[in-house]
Amino acid sequence: MRRLNLLIWHIHGSYLNTLARIDHTWYLPVRDGRPEGYGGRGATFDLPPNAVEVPIEQVRNLQLDAIVYQTPKNYTLDAAEILSEAQLRLPSIYLEHNTPKPDAVHERHPVDDPSVLLVHVTQFNQLMWDNGRTPTMVIEHSVAIDPQARYSGTLERGITVINGMQKRPRITGYDIFQQVRGHVPLDAVGMTTDEPEIGGLGDIPYRQLHSRMGAYRLMFSPIRYTSLPLAVVEAMTLGMPVVALATTELPTVIEHGSTGFVSCNIDTLVGCMQELLADPAQARRIGDAARLVARERFSLERFTASWNAALSQVTGVPQGQLNPQPLRLEAGRWA
Repeated sequence: MRRLNLLIWHIHGSYLNTLARIDHTWYLPVRDGRPEGYGGRGATFDLPPNAVEVPIEQVRNLQLDAIVYQTPKNYTLDAAEILSEAQLRLPSIYLEHNTPKPDAVHERHPVDDPSVLLVHVTQFNQLMWDNGRTPTMVIEHSVAIDPQARYSGTLERGITVINGMQKRPRITGYDIFQQVRGHVPLDAVGMTTDEPEIGGLGDIPYRQLHSRMGAYRLMFSPIRYTSLPLAVVEAMTLGMPVVALATTELPTVIEHGSTGFVSCNIDTLVGCMQELLADPAQARRIGDAARLVARERFSLERFTASWNAALSQVTGVPQGQLNPQPLRLEAGRWA
């Protein structure tokens, strides 16, 4: 089996935590002060040893097989600053995490290059972006959470997991969260959620997050317009019932009344949450059904195979030569 040498910036920590389980060497550029994109391995994640920090001044000396961009800044400013001329000509993937903004329908993707592979994380995103000449592929999410974390639902409350809700209030549904909290006991987790106007639990380290989540009866996702939230996939993987807005990709993931609850009617969602809070057995049944969906649709094995297909396409290395088995943390050791 061949291991590729890949450069990627630390943009989306939860996604990187899963991506690094694919058995290649993932080089993470770091710089003084560790600003956005240059945070390396990060303090709250347990990344495997194949995620390797590299000072930006040494990036030019790396023998790389491909570059993975994730933001317009990566693709333009960062690349020009830290890559050599030869590295700039390497095969490349642009991993697009987001829905098109500000226009949902007419937005042209910043990459317009037939030599780059544009990877979208949902079918909805691929549909809505104007991808221009750039070839596209969809690789749906997976998550790599603590295998010991379990859903118990013993805490008769709901939980919402979003970073920086106040900074993106309409997109994240901050107003909906505040409205629902007037009818349902609801806590918030994520960066800046411990600020006074929310009074939430703050940024819980990823290695501890899912054990804390699993105690709650349900997850509520008020997000209006974003890619499929990883927190939803994490909750389903735990066996936790999710109540969410029926927007973007979510109606294809959750079947209303069977594997969770989705609606654009806030009163309907409040009623569903109240039912789950009153009936732990129903919450358990819904959560069990959600876990089966997560295991099939969002498995690490499927995610690894999909990414290896993309890497094979851009590098020309046959997919059969790329290890199809994801790395797993077992008894404190990576295998």
